[in-house]
Amino acid sequence: MPIDPYIVLLLGTVGLAALLPARGVGADVASGASTAAIAFLFFLYGARLSTREALDGLKHWRLHGTVLICTFVVFPVLGLAARGLVPALLTQPLYQGLLFLTLVPSTIQSSIAFTSIARGNVPAAICAGSFSSLVGILLTPLLAAALLGNGGGGFSADSLVKIVLQLLVPFLAGQLLRPWISGFVTRHKKILGFVDRGSILLVVYTAFSEGMTRGIWHQVSVVRLAALLAVEAVLLAVMLLLTWYGARALGFGREDRIAIQFAGSKKSLASGLPMAGVLFGAHASLAVLPLMLFHQMQLMVCAVIAKRRARDPEETPDPARESAADAVQGQPQHRALR
Repeated sequence: MPIDPYIVLLLGTVGLAALLPARGVGADVASGASTAAIAFLFFLYGARLSTREALDGLKHWRLHGTVLICTFVVFPVLGLAARGLVPALLTQPLYQGLLFLTLVPSTIQSSIAFTSIARGNVPAAICAGSFSSLVGILLTPLLAAALLGNGGGGFSADSLVKIVLQLLVPFLAGQLLRPWISGFVTRHKKILGFVDRGSILLVVYTAFSEGMTRGIWHQVSVVRLAALLAVEAVLLAVMLLLTWYGARALGFGREDRIAIQFAGSKKSLASGLPMAGVLFGAHASLAVLPLMLFHQMQLMVCAVIAKRRARDPEETPDPARESAADAVQGQPQHRALR
């Protein structure tokens, strides 16, 4: 049951914001730096995403469509169903954060890592995670506008403009400049990875500092946090079961089912935190708390599942199912994308 070191850093950043929140001029400086960091973060996302790989991935459209439906349809439906838990288990701010959690895209790195450990379809996991992140830049703000409304942090036309300027424009700039900077990005992947994580830590510090100065943490109790953890555990269990057995019902082979389970049941902290900073503003600290907790939970649970899947016996090909899959897709169902 691994503890992600980055979660420790995030919690340390929250503690720093609680003890030494940015105030006055310091808060303005932190806010400006956070805005620049978010833009640079999405610029790097655009520079890293291979357009050719994304287009090649369209060949496996059934798998990617399944992951997108799990991420942006099934998850939000479950989030809306959790509305019945307010106020018995969750406060309204915690519920808004939980609902936002269900709207963010899937992960890329951890989905790939767990799919590889479990001997699944790694190329499909790469493309599925990339598609989810790309679609999420546009779809998550739209879903937030439709489902969260003004109660979710004051989403408005101004928020949409901020999303375009801070997320979409830098991402497109990274894509356009990729032919010239992809080599540099690849060579300095490790250093830029620290920049990624440092940017997110800055976003977290800014959000929680503002939350401290506004006194919003008085709205959260230990009992409410325990209830939130229990609700998120049920949410994760439901999605893990749906992605595994639902993919089998749809006729996917073992390798594809593994990719669907890990890509379709997870949520991206790296994408969700910057989006929350833009969408929720002063309320971002409570909005990202459910996402931070869910992120650690999904890593711990999926690590155990991946190791168990790795011990599964090799699947015996079924000629009848392969013929049916060929007729639907025009290619073997189990073939990995190159």
